[in-house]
Amino acid sequence: MLKSYKFGFDIWALLLFVLVMVPNIVWFSFPAPVDVLRVDSVTETLDAVASVLQVMMIAALCLLKRRDAETVHLSPLIILAIACVLLYYVCWVAYYFGVVLAPVLLGLAAFPCAAFISYAADRRNWIALVLACAFSVCHLVFAIANFIV
Repeated sequence: MLKSYKFGFDIWALLLFVLVMVPNIVWFSFPAPVDVLRVDSVTETLDAVASVLQVMMIAALCLLKRRDAETVHLSPLIILAIACVLLYYVCWVAYYFGVVLAPVLLGLAAFPCAAFISYAADRRNWIALVLACAFSVCHLVFAIANFIV
């Protein structure tokens, strides 16, 4: 399986990561008027695991490429990844307008995860896909435990 991969830089994966991180940087710098996201986490151990998985996922997306990978083009999975990023931005806009309902809070967790999963699946980067799925589970459990329940 590892023979199917090579080290190589994927600029599109880095762009996806940057697009997902921009709203987080804005939020960190300029808190929302009603900022329910700034609470002490009840899932600290899970958060640590999620952080490690996130770093591994991004590294796998950006640095591991399938030897037989085609160039990135507007496939259905890439379109889905783009749509997820756009929906993620919509959730951030809603959040900054004071909408702190469960669908918005879940969207803030689910849409970036879905974007990474879609991108990894399109690139047939199974290592990144497994890491993205594991990160997604942690990230969604974090969101549900901290903001929904």
